[in-house]
Amino acid sequence: MKVVTICGSMRFEDQMKKIAFDLETKSNMCVIQCVYNVNKGLLRASDADSLNKMHMKKIDISDAIYVVDVGGYIGKSVNKEIAYAQSLGKEVIFHSKFETECNKNNNS
Repeated sequence: MKVVTICGSMRFEDQMKKIAFDLETKSNMCVIQCVYNVNKGLLRASDADSLNKMHMKKIDISDAIYVVDVGGYIGKSVNKEIAYAQSLGKEVIFHSKFETECNKNNNS
């Protein structure tokens, strides 16, 4: 079992929740989710900074990150998360490639 942290733009939060469920139920991955701002309220700078630091800590304790790159989109923050994970020698799994591989294996 691989522990992965979900990384992706908040514009994809609904997809990230579904992907996390699928990874845990179908791909034997233990998913550490990001924190969703369910009330869509503005965050104070100190709150945003704390959440960013906590997200990096999640990457620290994960085996890999799982990048939700819907339509090929990877934002500035996610690019930083990818660079950070790579600097730690973590595996970087891109949803677009993982999904393609899963579909190939299921159709074989």
